[in-house]
Amino acid sequence: MRYHITHTTTYAYAEPVSLCQNVAHLAPRPCHRQRAEPPTLSITPDPAVIEDRVDFFGNPVCYFTVQEPHRELTVAVEHRVEVMPEPVPAHAPAWEEVRDRLPRDRSAVWMDAYQFAFDSRFVAADARYADYARGSFAPGRWILDAALDLMKRTHTDFVYDPRATTLATPVAEVFETRRGVCQDFAHLMLSCFRSLGLAARYVSGYLSTLPPPGKARAVGADATHAWVSLFCGDAGWIDLDPTNDTVPSDRHVLLAWGRDYEDVSPLKGVILGGGQHTVRVAVDVRPEDEGVS
Repeated sequence: MRYHITHTTTYAYAEPVSLCQNVAHLAPRPCHRQRAEPPTLSITPDPAVIEDRVDFFGNPVCYFTVQEPHRELTVAVEHRVEVMPEPVPAHAPAWEEVRDRLPRDRSAVWMDAYQFAFDSRFVAADARYADYARGSFAPGRWILDAALDLMKRTHTDFVYDPRATTLATPVAEVFETRRGVCQDFAHLMLSCFRSLGLAARYVSGYLSTLPPPGKARAVGADATHAWVSLFCGDAGWIDLDPTNDTVPSDRHVLLAWGRDYEDVSPLKGVILGGGQHTVRVAVDVRPEDEGVS
């Protein structure tokens, strides 16, 4: 699938901002399952400093600074991305084999994976999450089979409710209330995996949504999305989307991955001044065969 994606974020401030410094994870990450043209990035007011880099996890990232007074900041990016489906491995080891090998294997692949087995700001191991995960991770069970079962249980047991949480809501509260959004479900699954001693990373991106039958797509009504990727040993990394109970394929566009949301948030920064502010986000993920030029 080829997609044309637009993503516009607008901050409106009650008082002038004299300076802002920002970090943007808004360029699709190159990988074997997707190819992206260089994104078109527009920032208003014009930044005094702008620099493209690669962060610690290998994600493309843009740093920029606006040094003139402003009451509104708009960051708009446009992508064209081709995404290929990825088959699910036919075989994978028992989950305990992966857990026990992670601390011992010093090869580059396993060492890279091991960094995602530890606590991070929004994800921490806890006996409650381990107990919940063991409902799927029975002794000797194939790791992918167990992970798919945990994904299904999470999708069934937790209610998608955009009013229930904020960006700062801890996993413990989500686990207690059984409500949240894609970010919360991703953090919960990460907590379950890491509580069992497994390595898993947070993935940010876009999801191509389908309109209701007989309805036209609402332009700008899409949103950024989040899912998880579990290290399955020699079977590699397997992506899992608990919000939709699906293995991501050619409808999921990858932006970045890290330990949790904090590492890969689409846009964050610091400002001087501004007072109270509002944020508007408009995202449109449109297959190119719909005729977008």
